[in-house]
Amino acid sequence: MAAVTSVSFPAVAQYPDRKFSVRGYSASSIYTFKLRNVVSYDLCSIRASNAARMVVRCMSTSTDIPTVSETKMNFLKAYKRPIPSVYNTVLQELIVQQHLMKYKRSYRYDPVFALGFVTVYDQLMEGYPSDEDREAIFKAYIEALKEDPAQYRADAQKLEDWARTQSPSSLVDFANRNGEVEDTLKDIAERAGSKGSFSYSRFFAVGLFRLLELANATEPTILEKLCNALNINKKSVDRDLDVYRNVLSKLVQAKELLKEYVDREKKKIEERASSQKGNEAVTKCLGDFQSVGR
Repeated sequence: MAAVTSVSFPAVAQYPDRKFSVRGYSASSIYTFKLRNVVSYDLCSIRASNAARMVVRCMSTSTDIPTVSETKMNFLKAYKRPIPSVYNTVLQELIVQQHLMKYKRSYRYDPVFALGFVTVYDQLMEGYPSDEDREAIFKAYIEALKEDPAQYRADAQKLEDWARTQSPSSLVDFANRNGEVEDTLKDIAERAGSKGSFSYSRFFAVGLFRLLELANATEPTILEKLCNALNINKKSVDRDLDVYRNVLSKLVQAKELLKEYVDREKKKIEERASSQKGNEAVTKCLGDFQSVGR
């Protein structure tokens, strides 16, 4: 039996145009995400009585943040069918990482993030046996994170359609142009330039690269210009794209091993079935011969 290598996707298509080549981008250390429980203090009132005593009253409320295990359980409840291990291993790691991204204090959904996740998901699930199951898994995954799968798909498609109509120069020059996608990118740039109001992630990095790919922006300088226009650290993008490339490479290897194993098992089953039919035919012939002899 072939041993299927476990694929690790620390952070972070069946579509023929979604093939990535991220060569040339350098990698540095891998960072991790930490979830901090946020406790907000409100309804504080200070009352003075007779100008002599002061009463301070505060009420603390914990933000309702689900645990990682609750998010994973929601996914399993929504999609109850078994998932092949080569896909399930990566999906489970992805949902943990995205849970940590989602519940960071600075997190805010944006279409570039959605495009990055959709791109990663479609690459991961390329070759999945059933198109219907693949979409059902996508729906269960996003809903487990309490977000809208239809919005992810729609926003990703909108950005892809827009990027296909852009040149490298117009892609970078979004700040000086008007339009729905341009306004989205302007909002991201504004938030990324303000401390604490933007949460960068590896899905966002993949979304940027997908935009460049669709606009046929192959020059590394275009990525640098786009990062500058969006107030994003290019070194982080370089590193995360390199991680993404390595993950895809490992995933391809794992799928090849799985395919070899499935093909061997299928061949064994066919050989056993053929042998059984042969035995049945011999038995039948012997039975007919004995009947004639009587």
